[in-house]
Amino acid sequence: MIDVGEGRPDAPAIVLLHGWTATAALNWVYCFEPLAEHFRVVALDQRGHGRGIRPESRRGFRLEDCADDVVALADVLELGSIIPVGYSMGGPVAQLTWQRHRDRVNGLVLCATSRNFRGTERPMIARAAISGGLTGVAAALRTLPQPVRRAARAGIVRRRRMLGMPAWAIEEVSRNDPASLLDAGRCLAAFSSADWIGEVDVPTGVVITTRDRIVPPGRQYKLAHAIPGASIWPVEGDHDVCVAAPSIFATAVVDACQWASGRAVSAPLPAARGDLSGRGGAPASVRGARPPAPSASEH
Repeated sequence: MIDVGEGRPDAPAIVLLHGWTATAALNWVYCFEPLAEHFRVVALDQRGHGRGIRPESRRGFRLEDCADDVVALADVLELGSIIPVGYSMGGPVAQLTWQRHRDRVNGLVLCATSRNFRGTERPMIARAAISGGLTGVAAALRTLPQPVRRAARAGIVRRRRMLGMPAWAIEEVSRNDPASLLDAGRCLAAFSSADWIGEVDVPTGVVITTRDRIVPPGRQYKLAHAIPGASIWPVEGDHDVCVAAPSIFATAVVDACQWASGRAVSAPLPAARGDLSGRGGAPASVRGARPPAPSASEH
């Protein structure tokens, strides 16, 4: 758990929720300081990720448990009402936190995420986990001897090192539990908030990665459209924009959090204005850009 804004106990509290296979530090490292200027900032490693708690072997990973963890942490820190801020997989966790604990959530910020992660030809985050057979793989991994599980983690680390990740980031990744990651991918593939996301009744900011090849921007716009009164912050970048263009991304996240907390300093773009259901391409500085219409594969 990271408590960046501990020195601002009277500021609105936000809880940062990272994406699948990442950790709080990997996902949000460049946002901590900008956000801490305005908020009490808390970030946690979710179940099975980084330093997060490990799911019970019989129960496995559940996004609902992750949402309950958010409120349990808020209770420990005596935060009262919070604003969950979710990136990618953290988006479903943030949505579920509102759905399961409505009295504790007074705003939402959803980044590079969707109402669901199914039914597309694109390489979605959970594409590898759509098959229910991965549940058995996860269970098997969980029962394997510890040396075998360490070897699986080492394989992940080697791959990340080949991609040129810095040493501290590789250390973060090495803490992930392979069985939990498989379970998490399966849960993400099965998630859908389509039936209830339209009930959200708190200020919501949606940060849209307009060149995202993992979560198609069309899906991100549809999420924004589904939430009454939601506003959007388009950011030009792919799914790794949080580290590839950290300054632009952090600015959008700070603005969206200000909006969700009722402290907006500039007018965002209402999600319902114009044709905003396409893939995007608008730079973050353009608040009224109209992206192209979505393709038939974006549901």
